[in-house]
Amino acid sequence: MKSTVNIIGSGFASLAASCYLAQAGYSVTVFEKNSTIGGRARQLKKDGFSFDIGPTWYWMPDVFERFFSDFNKKPSNYYTLEKLNPAYSVYFGKNDYITIEDTLEKIAATFETEEPGSSNLLYGFIEKAKSNYNIAIKDLVYKPGLSPIELITPQTINKLNQFFGTIKKDVRKAFKNERLVKILEFPVLFLGAKPSDTPSFYSFMNYADFGLGTFHPKKGMYQVILALQNLAHELGVKIKTDSPVEQIIVENGKALGIVSNGTTYTSDIVLSGADYHHSETLLEPEYRQYSESYWNNKTFAPSSLLFYVGFDKKLKHVNHHTLFFDTDFDSHAKAIYDEPSWPKNPLFYASFPSITDTSVAPNGNEAGIFLIPLAPGLEDTEALRDHYFNKIINRFEDLTKQKVKQHILFKESFCVNDFIKDYNSYKGNAYGMANTLLQTAFLRPKLKSKKVKNLFFTGQLTVPGPGVPPALISGKLAANLITKYHS
Repeated sequence: MKSTVNIIGSGFASLAASCYLAQAGYSVTVFEKNSTIGGRARQLKKDGFSFDIGPTWYWMPDVFERFFSDFNKKPSNYYTLEKLNPAYSVYFGKNDYITIEDTLEKIAATFETEEPGSSNLLYGFIEKAKSNYNIAIKDLVYKPGLSPIELITPQTINKLNQFFGTIKKDVRKAFKNERLVKILEFPVLFLGAKPSDTPSFYSFMNYADFGLGTFHPKKGMYQVILALQNLAHELGVKIKTDSPVEQIIVENGKALGIVSNGTTYTSDIVLSGADYHHSETLLEPEYRQYSESYWNNKTFAPSSLLFYVGFDKKLKHVNHHTLFFDTDFDSHAKAIYDEPSWPKNPLFYASFPSITDTSVAPNGNEAGIFLIPLAPGLEDTEALRDHYFNKIINRFEDLTKQKVKQHILFKESFCVNDFIKDYNSYKGNAYGMANTLLQTAFLRPKLKSKKVKNLFFTGQLTVPGPGVPPALISGKLAANLITKYHS
């Protein structure tokens, strides 16, 4: 008889784990509290528009390829991928922007124009970043975080100094042009921490950016979730939506199942891909590994204020991904990490997928997604949301020299309260726990419970960290531990 696994949540990590476990011969059921799957990567459809509610960047295509190859599949079996050119643009002032194109050679030429002599420096910087990428993404992130010994290899010994330097110091030592510095510091924001708190080794994110490039799945990132769902179904996984979990059942220190909508579902193993903090509240206090003070003292990646906007015309002077760095980064970062508050003059990001993909908006219209990074746990009201939408849309009009407010058909918003309500997210964080030096690998919350037998965790608050590719890897790591340790 097959061993059974109940999985809480249906985000990238949970779905990935479900596929690996089903492949290994387990009988797997996924329980999702919302009416649609995807966790933070759900989709909004309205009036002919489609928006990715969560992730919009497709980086590290090799991680997706490696995942699907584990099942003798390819991403192309499920969705169509397009490399973006340009990858993105960055605004620094009115009609003043730098465009990042699709090859390192083109990017180096752009750097040289901005700062003579910087192209050679860039090639050297990216070569080191590539070396780090090959060590990190092809090896280290596939370690389960059980012990610091996992990090000790001949390659990492040679990189030891890079765990004590920072991205900020490295970038500013090599490049003097402030605009180029901001572009090189940008990718580590996906790790959820400031460049000044991110170890030098994480420059591998720059290789992901400039070396591998930025992609777009046709019809949006939600197609990747649907691909995982289809693969899971092919492997025999059962998925239950509208099924919030109220309790993880434990007897004599062993997980025996879950309670969802008042019904008990027994299983040999429980795996939670839901918010780690929330998952532990489903246990009696004596079975929780981490105290409230533990969570409160951790550095969390930001939350976000997001807007999903339908425009009745095509927009100018923007690309599929467009960053607005026309205000002071340090002030905004201080409001996120040091003195949590609503930022006075926030940086923001905008995505216009309909520039690339005509399927996501009606003909002649534009789909816009706007994101302001925020500290988790902030007060969240409709008045604040409206205030900040007006603040960024006024800047958007000024910077791109076009009127758009009168062309808005609708806008929907998503912020701290929604992250809590929809995802049980700790303090409404959007990206999980930041990858700082003291929150890396074995120093993150564990994939395997130390107190409850046959209870495991996966997702962005555990190993290896925040982001879509790490979530796929986290699912694999959790599944591997289950096959190794469950009894």
